[in-house]
Amino acid sequence: MATIPNTPMLLTKDSQEGLINFHEQAINLSNKLWNLREQFKRADRAYMREMDTTTTQVRAAISNAYGDPTKFQNITVPIVLPQVEGAVVYQSSVFLTGNPLIGVVASPEFQDEAVQMNSVIEDQQIRGGWVAEFQAHFRNGFKYNLAAMEVSWEREVTAYLETDLAFSSTQAKPKEVIWEGNKLKNLDLYNTFWDTRVAPVEVSTKGEFAGYTERMSRVALKNFLGTLPSTTNVKEAFESSSTVTNYETPVLNPNSFTGDKNSTGTMDWMSWMHASKAEIKIDYKDTYEVSTLYARIIPSDFKIRVPAANTPQIWKLIIVNHSVIVYAERQTNAHGRLPILISQPLADGLGYQTKSLAENVSPMQSLASALWNANIAARRRAVSDRAIYDPSKIDAKHINNEAANAKIPVRPSAYGTPVQNAYYPIPFRDDQAGTIMQESSSITAMANMVSGQNQVRQGQFVKGNKTQSEFDTVMGNANGRDQSTSMLLEAQLFTPIKEMIKLNILQYQGGTSIYNREEGRVVEVDPIKLRKAVLAFKMSDGLLPTDKLINADTFRQALQAISTSPMLGSGYNIAQAFSYLMKTQGVDLKAFEKKAEQIAYEQAVEAWKQTALEALKAGAAKEQLPPQPKPADYNYVPSNQVAPQQQAAPQQPMV
Repeated sequence: MATIPNTPMLLTKDSQEGLINFHEQAINLSNKLWNLREQFKRADRAYMREMDTTTTQVRAAISNAYGDPTKFQNITVPIVLPQVEGAVVYQSSVFLTGNPLIGVVASPEFQDEAVQMNSVIEDQQIRGGWVAEFQAHFRNGFKYNLAAMEVSWEREVTAYLETDLAFSSTQAKPKEVIWEGNKLKNLDLYNTFWDTRVAPVEVSTKGEFAGYTERMSRVALKNFLGTLPSTTNVKEAFESSSTVTNYETPVLNPNSFTGDKNSTGTMDWMSWMHASKAEIKIDYKDTYEVSTLYARIIPSDFKIRVPAANTPQIWKLIIVNHSVIVYAERQTNAHGRLPILISQPLADGLGYQTKSLAENVSPMQSLASALWNANIAARRRAVSDRAIYDPSKIDAKHINNEAANAKIPVRPSAYGTPVQNAYYPIPFRDDQAGTIMQESSSITAMANMVSGQNQVRQGQFVKGNKTQSEFDTVMGNANGRDQSTSMLLEAQLFTPIKEMIKLNILQYQGGTSIYNREEGRVVEVDPIKLRKAVLAFKMSDGLLPTDKLINADTFRQALQAISTSPMLGSGYNIAQAFSYLMKTQGVDLKAFEKKAEQIAYEQAVEAWKQTALEALKAGAAKEQLPPQPKPADYNYVPSNQVAPQQQAAPQQPMV
């Protein structure tokens, strides 16, 4: 059983032209009128330590590359990268360690439905690689203080596409749905555009548009269009030439494998076909820019005839080369959001003016690098020399000869005079080396103060005289800034994502069978029961440290008291309490807990043994003993149970 997703629409030429103009204006507003890309490049260069393009550095790098190890390159002290990665690691440990990442809880009467929902989410997170997408999202957030995530319900279908025909409902072949579910996609901010007239975190709810552009080859585009529910203007799309070049991959690493990634090159697609121009049905291009645009529009403005045409609606458009619409779909999602969420890990109310973590520590990286490079300049001075010489007595080319054993002849004017009168070396003194290193360490500590991190958080070993418990206490109290960021991300990103995922599943999920790894069984998903159930998302694992959720030492004392006091023990499930304690310490024993049926059976066997033993002591014959309980009497099926005819005789109690 599958539900009906959003319905693709056919648009008139006038409507398509209006939407293309809207798309071009949207791109211009984000990328032409704002300097977002330049800000991203600056942050990326600081992160990659590629800010130094001075002549001295370039010459030294070239000399090293050609095998000359005597040239000292300038160094950029790594401060931005460890700060960013330390923040990414913490947020990953907070949000990305649960299974599923986003779980649901429910009252006892809806436990089966909660298991179904968790099974669906777990399957979708594995299929979509949510962990990698979230990690990339966190990294963008800490580098730029902007990060974009697309949350959409997608269907993967069998690819079939007649590229020489426009869309036709009579000629289109049916497509088989291979998989459907929520897909999370971290967006490349260099090629993402959105309504910058509203605050970044409000784009999904108040913005008029948000979208992104991808670059595809001819084969990739053909496959992509083939997996869409329907297409239109396919031939025009393949033959289109972009008048607007919007896609950008910045050149940040001078030693990258591919060099200038903006250079697409050319390729003659028909060189191997040996076909005449008359036989070629489609004039393919080298590459295509494919834009996905989500727009909140009033359909009547674009002459689109749909119900409630004067009411704002969300539409999804796929546009090739910014000129041809190949797919149009009205979004009827229950959440009513643009499916692109933008988050800001640091929010001080200044919107786009708020500095990112990378920007906050970049000045410290520059200053520490300047101090280190002053020391390197001293090393260059130490291995070379500076001197005063008389050019009338010594030729400059002999003075500057790089050969270590080169002889220096003097001119005839120097004959008969002391050589030291023609050349005087300037003594080298480096009195600031120790001070420079101390100042550089102070600058690094200042960067930690700005970000709220420390060396241990960045994976560095630090000597100390604290015990393990004292160290854990200090580190636990040092997470305050990161916990504040986690709560902000929970409000900006994860809460909307949870709601969108839940509503998408309730709206579109069809019946299916999914293997649940936690339960160790196949779960039958019933969409009707899911829609009737009352489910709520729980907080992600790690949002609060374990020691703030539970005091392990106190809990152990309580568990010991419960186990030794019959009165207390009668009011608690000791086995489940012990499993919970172990889970807080990282060991999950839930899979080994006995089921209620097994406990009832084992208690019945023990009671039977006592009864039988008393009867035998009283002289009763074995035939007079009460029947021994069987597992089937309590709906208990032992995992190692053999066939009935192969079962051993019941064990008699020992007298």
